[in-house]
Amino acid sequence: MKHIATVALMLTLGVAAVHAQQRPVKMTFSGSMVATTLNLAPNTVTDEEQLAGNGALGPFTFHKLRVDEITPQGFGSCGSGFGPSIRVVPVRSGGVFRFQDGSLLTVTVTEGTLCIDLNHLVGHLTETYQITEGTGRLEGVQGNLTLTGTLKVALFDASGAPKLLTNTGGFEGTLTGTP
Repeated sequence: MKHIATVALMLTLGVAAVHAQQRPVKMTFSGSMVATTLNLAPNTVTDEEQLAGNGALGPFTFHKLRVDEITPQGFGSCGSGFGPSIRVVPVRSGGVFRFQDGSLLTVTVTEGTLCIDLNHLVGHLTETYQITEGTGRLEGVQGNLTLTGTLKVALFDASGAPKLLTNTGGFEGTLTGTP
């Protein structure tokens, strides 16, 4: 009977240890986005984003390249308005978080969508990231993060096309490993 109780206790502690390694993460950010001349995939546009923020892992910057398809997936409800829905190209899109202590977290996009509310000239961006590598205190960290952002035009060119946008929002997810 003691042997069974010991095994049950060990299993309980083992499961608790696995759950203790999971860490929910929330971070807020703000920053900017511009289209680039980079061509990371055919029939797409590549945007460069530079974000900064703070959250569960401390202050950070995030530098990202995002590849959007040119042709919308469709048109429909977007935020409180109506507009096109554009797919973010997975794997070709990704970025690097840099934290105040110099630790890095590299991510790739596994899925994403940008819808543009034409009634209010606001974009709504949702992306899911897979962590591919961590350095420093984040070495060995794995998990997923979801970005939810709001894009607004900050600067138009002479023809009226948006050239510089702001992006504000947050990341949420769960990390495993030792942050």
